Amino acid sequence: MASIVYSFALQGIDGQVVEVETDTMVGMSSVSIVGLGDKAVKEARERLEAAMLSSGFVFPVVKVVFNLAPSDMKKTGTHYDLAMAIGLLLRSNQIPEPKDLNQTAFIGELSLNANIRGSSGVLPMVLKAKEVGIKKILLPVENVQEARLVKGVEIYGCRDLREAVGILGGKVPEKLPLSEIGISGQQSTLDFIDVKGQEIILDYMVIAAAGGHNLLMIGPPGCGKSMIAKRIPTILPEMSEKESLEVTKIYSIASMLHEKGTLITKRPFRAPHHNASTNSLIGGGPFAKPGEISFAHNGVLFLDEIAEFSRKTLDALRQPLEDQMVTITRVLGLNSYPANFMLVGAMNPCPCGYFGSEKCRCTDYEIIKYRQRLSGPIIDRMDIQKYVNNVNFFSSDLPSKSSAELKVRVDYARKIQEKRYKHISGISSNAQLTASLITQFCPLDSETTSLLQKAYDRFKYSGRSLHKFIKVARTIADLEGEKEITSNHMRVSLQSRDLDKDAFHLFGGSHG
Repeated sequence: MASIVYSFALQGIDGQVVEVETDTMVGMSSVSIVGLGDKAVKEARERLEAAMLSSGFVFPVVKVVFNLAPSDMKKTGTHYDLAMAIGLLLRSNQIPEPKDLNQTAFIGELSLNANIRGSSGVLPMVLKAKEVGIKKILLPVENVQEARLVKGVEIYGCRDLREAVGILGGKVPEKLPLSEIGISGQQSTLDFIDVKGQEIILDYMVIAAAGGHNLLMIGPPGCGKSMIAKRIPTILPEMSEKESLEVTKIYSIASMLHEKGTLITKRPFRAPHHNASTNSLIGGGPFAKPGEISFAHNGVLFLDEIAEFSRKTLDALRQPLEDQMVTITRVLGLNSYPANFMLVGAMNPCPCGYFGSEKCRCTDYEIIKYRQRLSGPIIDRMDIQKYVNNVNFFSSDLPSKSSAELKVRVDYARKIQEKRYKHISGISSNAQLTASLITQFCPLDSETTSLLQKAYDRFKYSGRSLHKFIKVARTIADLEGEKEITSNHMRVSLQSRDLDKDAFHLFGGSHG
């Protein structure tokens, strides 16, 4: 009768239980691994034989068949080695079957001398184990701290196959000298106190952070766009435990956890170069791996020199910006990854960067051509578009505010939103409101509606843009502690789209 032990596969950012069935039968000595495993899975035969012989066990000289069930789910990676080795040892009666085998799972790659190497994606696997009632997991020593982030599951670290067999048989494992499990990330040295002047853009940046709105900054080289963007994470609210686990799972799957055994609590900040490919930004590759927008989940995606990105690459952001999720389909796999991020872009106003000053020699045609690198739908998705001007470097009385001061305002507005949307799944900030929720939570009085109507008549905004104006106004009201949106809030919101208005004049608009 075939032996059955448990391991895990990864689908997107979630783990899935895999039954590793092992059977031996009379016939020519061979090893078959079935169940839609990739090449790394199928190469396990040589690793298994060498590891078992190195550990003093016998590799059966019969026909061996491994089935990774369910067989219609693709499996990738080498972490099935330990489960297959244990299954074969049980099937060939070289070790006794433990009583709690049906509540035990195995993760780890075997080396030729039977050492157990670390694996990626352990956190989502252990979370799945807890969900289905698996109480005990044997895995590599270097993954123990990461696995212990999940409470309620017994985690045993194994250095080699012999030690795994001993633990399975009831031997008390040696206590591992593990460092304290805690939170990741060093304290940031960035602070908004370094940003002098720029009161207007900082006010709108606080609005963007408070409501989770996308922000586009347009200004000449050296005016402080990148400086401001890099400091935005310092004023964002702390991540909840659920958000931290989501981010840590993504980084675990991608083998990007630099501090093993720590939960990521700092909001991610990703700043890919403008020559990034569509696959690296959105996700892709043969096995549909996550991209930068997923690594920025619950944080900030900063696209510096956004006009230099490929238009095709930028347009690929359109669907994730709306759905906060990206689904990547490939021949070898289909995975969905969360992508709820705050998009921050920075660009020059014209090819030379000095539009509006005497230094600029760009023609209207060149300026229009340059700005057309950003498609209309992408600009439409930027809730706030503000010009950033140079400041007098030698002025001694330039105002500035620290990140701590700005964060107080952001936290105040976010707590209002958290309370308002606590009974609505998937909504945590104003930027995520759908059309129906805007009607419910953002009612406008006649004066405010009239003001919005006048803006529409003049600039012919899209329906999406009008909704964004309302959501930004809702955030402004939250920052001021107001329950209702007033015409003053809407007026400030309508002043948030500088690029739209400038483009209107560049293209010769004459409405109203």
